[in-house]
Amino acid sequence: MSEAVLDASAVLALINEEPGAEVVDALLDDAVISAVNLSEVIAVLVDAGFELDRASGRIGALGLGVIAFDEPQALRAGALRRATRQAGLSFGDRACLGLAEALALPAVTADRRWATLGLASEIQLIR
Repeated sequence: MSEAVLDASAVLALINEEPGAEVVDALLDDAVISAVNLSEVIAVLVDAGFELDRASGRIGALGLGVIAFDEPQALRAGALRRATRQAGLSFGDRACLGLAEALALPAVTADRRWATLGLASEIQLIR
């Protein structure tokens, strides 16, 4: 059973061995990620010079469950725009938050802006 939904920033902190990586590492066995956030992680790794196969292998080695982005999630992410606009959250951010809300799990992120929004979802900052 899943215990947390990881944002791209949390996964990248782990991959890049940044502060907070140990928090993410401790959650890996019971964490999931939205396919939208997986795409964000792949994009950052490819921009950093990784070939797609290598980037995909790095993510695959983490053993994360990947949750497909479907119509109910699209509606939820869209509805979160008004509540998150002032903080400048992206579509990917809203996809993560929407998935966390749907699964009633904490959203794990390195983005401190999320904690200031007063959303229904629990936010767990990694640093």
